Amino acid sequence: METDSPTIPKRTLADILFILFLRLVAVSCFWFGLQYWAMLVGYSLVGAGRFDLLSLPWKVASTSLAVLFPVASLGLWLTVSWGPVIWVLAAGGQILMYGLLPNIFGPNKLIILLHVMVAVVYLIFRLLLWLEKRRHRRQVSVDLP
Repeated sequence: METDSPTIPKRTLADILFILFLRLVAVSCFWFGLQYWAMLVGYSLVGAGRFDLLSLPWKVASTSLAVLFPVASLGLWLTVSWGPVIWVLAAGGQILMYGLLPNIFGPNKLIILLHVMVAVVYLIFRLLLWLEKRRHRRQVSVDLP
């Protein structure tokens, strides 16, 4: 027997665009994770970034980010609540590396700018979705038999 009304509400344009945005960020996080793994195993940087050749700060940062970015990628792709949280940890790690400790890790203002831009776009989407949900709750609905 088929029900009269669908149990799953239709997604709005903002919802669809938010999911596309999260998946785009997920792909970039996966790429970052692959770059860190390639560095750690000696595949990139002509083997100069292998784990055994790195200084202690680089060992800690690169291994942490090599794990955090793929996990954030999975969470963002699946659009689960912990995905953005893990992304904040990974992006915060890179911002700390390149923004507050440039004498150890070198300056990389582009990475910092990109992470800040992603965070701002994410917050705009969350605000837009919250306003949309609030507007929808205020509408009067009458369920007649």
